[in-house]
Amino acid sequence: MIRLLTGAIFAIFLIVLFMALRAETVVPREKPAKIEWLTVEQAFALNQNEPRKMLIDVYTDWCGWCKVMDRETYTDPRVIEYINKNYYPVKFNAEQRDDVTLNGQKFVYVSQGTSGVHQLAASLLQNKLSYPSTVFLDEKQQMIQPLPGYFKAKEFHEIITFFGGDHYKTIAFDKYKTETYPQQFGGQ
Repeated sequence: MIRLLTGAIFAIFLIVLFMALRAETVVPREKPAKIEWLTVEQAFALNQNEPRKMLIDVYTDWCGWCKVMDRETYTDPRVIEYINKNYYPVKFNAEQRDDVTLNGQKFVYVSQGTSGVHQLAASLLQNKLSYPSTVFLDEKQQMIQPLPGYFKAKEFHEIITFFGGDHYKTIAFDKYKTETYPQQFGGQ
């Protein structure tokens, strides 16, 4: 009986020891980094104190390529890091119904039959409604360029660094992609 009791205690000891050792070797997982999206009002307010370029992702709920870009491009670690460091990133639903007031100007949703478009989206996209579209504004909230369409992560990284690093002021994009970008970012 004592032998059985000793064996049971030893087994319990081994189980507890195993669990304790296993618990110490578990490394807590870091949450994956993600883009710190803002509303357009938040970005404009932040820009008053700390001017930065703005990247505005204009999307709709029904847009399939918008979802692909969210899933594949906006989750790329290099894209996330660069956007969070160099831009005020904004997600703007082109069909949102809430009014937006910026610099004293009010933008509203305009119904068009069974759907509609928000005036701010139309203004940002220069009435060329295409989704997804990425709009780049400078530190003074002036238009740099709206870019329609889906972009893969590498291609998008080239674009955001082209505008974010002010290269658009001095060099053509094609030359930037083939010469400057590989030098600065290793052509990855």
